[in-house]
Amino acid sequence: MRRSLLALALLTATASVAMAAKPNLSTFAERSGYKQTGRYDEVIALCDAYQQAWPKAVRCFDFGITPQGRPMKAMAVSTSGALTPEDARERDLPVVLAQGGIHAGEIDGKDAGFGLIRDMLQGKTGKGALDKAVLLFVPVFNVDGHENFRAWNRPNQRGPEEMGFRVTAQRYNLNRDYVKADSPEMRAMLALVNQWDPLATLDLHVTDGAKFRHDISITGEPVNSGDEALREAGRGLKDGIIGKLKQQGSLPVGFYPSFVEDDDPASGFVEGVNTPRFSHGYFQLRNRIGILIETHSWKPYPERVRATYNAVLDTLELVAEHGAQWRQMELDADARSAALAGQPVPLDYTVTDAKRFIEFLGYAYTRTPSDISGGTMTHYDERTPQLWMLPLRDTVAPGLTVAAPKAGYLVPSEYAEQVGAQLRIHGIDYRVLDAALPQAAVQAFDADSVKFSPTPTENHQRVALAGAWKPASASLGAGALFVPIAQPKARLLMTILEPQAPDSMAAWGAFNNSFERKEYMEGYVAEEQARLMLARDPALKAEFEKKLKDDPDFAKSPRARLDFFYRRHPAWDAGYNRYPVLRTDTAY
Repeated sequence: MRRSLLALALLTATASVAMAAKPNLSTFAERSGYKQTGRYDEVIALCDAYQQAWPKAVRCFDFGITPQGRPMKAMAVSTSGALTPEDARERDLPVVLAQGGIHAGEIDGKDAGFGLIRDMLQGKTGKGALDKAVLLFVPVFNVDGHENFRAWNRPNQRGPEEMGFRVTAQRYNLNRDYVKADSPEMRAMLALVNQWDPLATLDLHVTDGAKFRHDISITGEPVNSGDEALREAGRGLKDGIIGKLKQQGSLPVGFYPSFVEDDDPASGFVEGVNTPRFSHGYFQLRNRIGILIETHSWKPYPERVRATYNAVLDTLELVAEHGAQWRQMELDADARSAALAGQPVPLDYTVTDAKRFIEFLGYAYTRTPSDISGGTMTHYDERTPQLWMLPLRDTVAPGLTVAAPKAGYLVPSEYAEQVGAQLRIHGIDYRVLDAALPQAAVQAFDADSVKFSPTPTENHQRVALAGAWKPASASLGAGALFVPIAQPKARLLMTILEPQAPDSMAAWGAFNNSFERKEYMEGYVAEEQARLMLARDPALKAEFEKKLKDDPDFAKSPRARLDFFYRRHPAWDAGYNRYPVLRTDTAY
């Protein structure tokens, strides 16, 4: 009996060791037939299990902690053995960053990534691709949002049965946070990007929108924006993924399929350049490729995961083939960016009115008045495929264009901590000045028009500024920052510090104090001073009388009339509406 018990104990122990040596590498999604997706504890377990199964090809590590205390997990995967950023650089291996779950309800990327990595390491697909590239996989970017888990978090999405939520625990939309980097999750991600410097970043999403037959869209930059020569690499990757997806049975489109007029297919599409608050608008400013992969929300979850799986696989195969060439193109773009001083640089882009008609795979639909909403509602008949001929506007032109400073920017010491912290997040170089700069020749930006947003956006009161840089002099104390334009991230630097850039610190309200009146002149005092000024200055009197005659609104406004004199009086606050960051033609 004792021998039997001993044999049973040994057999159990052997089985336990075997199970520990061969952990379960399948996903909960696979085991459920893709009806469900796993919770975040599965990400932690699979990350460790993959490293245990392939210790020479997988490194699992934490790269941040969420506000609710959860680890942010990443996996470095390469059969070359290059599992650190230093190894990748030493071996000249291109890095592809694939991030899933930035919107945690759109979780296709997590399940697709784990399945793809396992299949590649088992030799089932993508043979040789991971010898020539490193995959940096973040299964879930928005971890706390992932654990805000329930049904109906994505009411216009078919599967899984339950999923995470769009925003973080602090209610940040991470795909609006790339430049401003408010969230600890984004700061952790940008630190990861600074360390690994990926050739291409894939942001894995699921669309919103109408019902149609296309299953996936591939967009990104640089294609219509950024360094012109580098656009060849951006187009090469984007078009290459689309071509491979077609061969794999998908129905991809190369633009984001959102109608110009909500819920009206006949209005067609516009494809422009997204601002850098979005992932695929951000990376071109670093002279790197950013690709947005969006499966279609009305496709069943298994089909969406398969399309995402293929898109990531296709990217790795293309990078394995062309990565060395594309990497050199990126480094060449870095050199050109470091020489942008004085050259015109677009701060945003517009889409022209030029349009073309395209075939689009839709369904029969009707648009009828609704007694529920009181508006016109669209009803799609998924039993009846229909070919739509729709207008697409996709001719892109530079919008607001500003000449880069000849030397760089000067940040007064009182703003040095705030601006310096933002620059460090993005890996932008600057120097702290040890000595004061008395009466330095600079350019200052005075706002002619200031329009504050009436509602908050992402915890900010945004502001739109109109004005121009003009010659000025300024005295700066020791501790001020000099930020040279001569650096590879010059375009990103201008995006952050040019006040009219759509996602600049100024646009996000970081300097709103500068655009608020802080001092006033009482009406009766202004009246007294106005009479004295008119008596002393005939030219001023003539200017005032002309404005009364030419501007009826001015003539009817007592406040505007008194302000006319206050703004010309020595009491006027010269700091009002002056952007605090300066430009300089002199390097310090």
